Amino acid sequence: MHAWEQIQKTVDYIEENLSEEIKIETLANLTGLSPFYFQRLFKRLVKKPVNKYVKLRRLARASEVLLDKNKRIVDIALDYGFSSHETFTRSFKDAYRITPAEFRSRPSRLTHVSKPDLFLDYTMIDEDVPLITDSMVLEMTRRKLDSPEAYVGLSTKIPISQMPAGETTGIDRAGQLWDSFHSCKGDIPYLLSDGIELGVSMMDEAIPDTFTYFVGGELMSNTCVSEPFVKWELAAGEYVVCCFEAENFTELSTNALGKAMNYLLETWLVKRGLTIQPFSVEKYYQTTSSEAYMEIWVIPVSIKDTMT
Repeated sequence: MHAWEQIQKTVDYIEENLSEEIKIETLANLTGLSPFYFQRLFKRLVKKPVNKYVKLRRLARASEVLLDKNKRIVDIALDYGFSSHETFTRSFKDAYRITPAEFRSRPSRLTHVSKPDLFLDYTMIDEDVPLITDSMVLEMTRRKLDSPEAYVGLSTKIPISQMPAGETTGIDRAGQLWDSFHSCKGDIPYLLSDGIELGVSMMDEAIPDTFTYFVGGELMSNTCVSEPFVKWELAAGEYVVCCFEAENFTELSTNALGKAMNYLLETWLVKRGLTIQPFSVEKYYQTTSSEAYMEIWVIPVSIKDTMT
């Protein structure tokens, strides 16, 4: 059995027992390693120490329960392994920059540390061959766009440290921009109401460690738009496309999106000696069925080409 498979067993165990006491010795026994070597291997593969990972997963689960105002905050804290209301509040604020009480009174989109599928870090697939994990189906392919596509929507600047990818915590500013777009969508002229929606992440060269995020929908025609709306164009060209689907839209647009993005950028492209132009596109196809499906489009560049 591979090392990542042993650690995945402990990740699965943690997820199933977040409301129970979780001991390092128990997790180490699942892997057949000493507690010392287990913790070293866990941190290397999951990219976080065991205790910190457990706390962040508990906070993620607790944030869902906080929306139920019939449950006292202190009871939620105790249910998820926090010794007191004060300890829970301090940990929650450290992770999300707001207290549990503030979140309950004014619910906001949050970014969470997701349960990892380590399988994705060590599995390569050929193009047009589906990869099935325990949380989604993923496939890599190529698409040629013969003519540009025009979109209209909203944009904002976000620190890279707050990019939602399943590895950070905080307020989900990208998600908030989606909420703003959907709230004013009916007021945007020339917008195809049932067309493709997309989110675009673009590096901002003018402001270090910042990216511009655009969300919008298809334009009926290539026309001018007025503030506060902006137009963005997906250029004609050759793209690598990561297609994936999940059980529901919430899972698709949060955990699955982060895992698919990481697989595309950190595994699949890297092992093929490719990097990308400094933007990525998330395409959401609106459908009346129960399918939860989307695509990530990028323009690949050979690493050799970037060195010449």
